[in-house]
Amino acid sequence: MRELSDYINNDFKPFLIGESVAEIQDFFAESTYSHFPILDNDIFMGCLSAVDAETFETQKSIVDYRYALEGFFVRNTMIWLDVLEVFARNNANVVPILDETNKYVGYYEITDVIKFLNETPFLKETGGIIVVEKPVADYSMSQITQIVESNNGKLLGVFVSEANAEKVQVTIKTTLGAMNEIIQTFRRYNYEIISEHNEDNYLNNLKERSEYLDKYLNM
Repeated sequence: MRELSDYINNDFKPFLIGESVAEIQDFFAESTYSHFPILDNDIFMGCLSAVDAETFETQKSIVDYRYALEGFFVRNTMIWLDVLEVFARNNANVVPILDETNKYVGYYEITDVIKFLNETPFLKETGGIIVVEKPVADYSMSQITQIVESNNGKLLGVFVSEANAEKVQVTIKTTLGAMNEIIQTFRRYNYEIISEHNEDNYLNNLKERSEYLDKYLNM
């Protein structure tokens, strides 16, 4: 599998802070980028958003609007999940990449990060998804792992997909196998199953038919 760093992009050079607003407006008009990095010589100054650039006076230089630059970036050593968080937090489809000395090395595009994500076992490998919920004080990642593995399942991925002050939802992907046994074990440990499963649908259908039959016999 490729490394995330294999997707570092340098197809377009970053803009220099002394360049004209008209030039970067033209660039945004011809691209789909939400932001693009700005440098002062070799020093990263921040990202300029396409939305802000539209409002600037074309005859001025980018330096006249340096106050509008947004300072987000990622490191070339960061894992994909942290990189994805930066994209989401800044509502961007491009993020600049700096090395450990703060030198600009390129940028990631969101489409490339999603391609990388699609190659991870969590999405690529065949498996089943279970979403469980439990009070914040009671849930345990080690217990979740133990429940899956004690039923001969292998975890492909697990993460907290929703949380508030009271409850936590955890999304689990596991190899296909004893899914029903895993689900029933979660229930025995007082986890609520949020996701729907064929076994549950089958039991619900039986219950509905039984209730209908009882109603029919009692008419």
